[in-house]
Amino acid sequence: MDTKQQFEVIIAICREVFEKKLNDYGPSWRIMRPESVTDQIFIKANRIRSLEMRGYSLVDEGVAPEFIAIVNYGIVGLIQLNRHFADSIDMTAEEALGQYDQYMDQTKQLMYAKNHDYDEAWRNMRISSYTDLILMKVYRTKQIETNRGKTLMSEGVDANYMDMINYAMFALIKLKIKDYEDSRKTVEDHC
Repeated sequence: MDTKQQFEVIIAICREVFEKKLNDYGPSWRIMRPESVTDQIFIKANRIRSLEMRGYSLVDEGVAPEFIAIVNYGIVGLIQLNRHFADSIDMTAEEALGQYDQYMDQTKQLMYAKNHDYDEAWRNMRISSYTDLILMKVYRTKQIETNRGKTLMSEGVDANYMDMINYAMFALIKLKIKDYEDSRKTVEDHC
């Protein structure tokens, strides 16, 4: 599969998780301020880094669900930036999915443009580098939030959220490829 096809597979996985959580909780995240969304992404990325460095976890969950959460919280962050947070749940699940699709499409288009310019350099990167880049983007975002969104030369919070989403999606593509290769190797070993 090419990058666009791989991206679509990962988007479908992330969207399915988002939709199921909407079914369970509704768009309860509407009350979150963008700073809280940034902190949620920090928690997920920090856990991934901790697992990468330790090599094991005490909770039986791998890093893939955390990367999916980064993608979905990144989309939530974009929605919150543009609609502002609410004091109560003020949209339906259908509206939330429509917003999800809109911001995912914008993020995907950014990735396609950058991927063209960088000539798919992400394919030669380690998953741990994506983790570090996401954490760096989180810290940049926190600084921009501390500065009340004002920057002298840098992109805004929205661009940082999009980059975090795309790095997480690259990691998920590589994890899915690795899982496929591992399962193929296991089958070949047993034949």
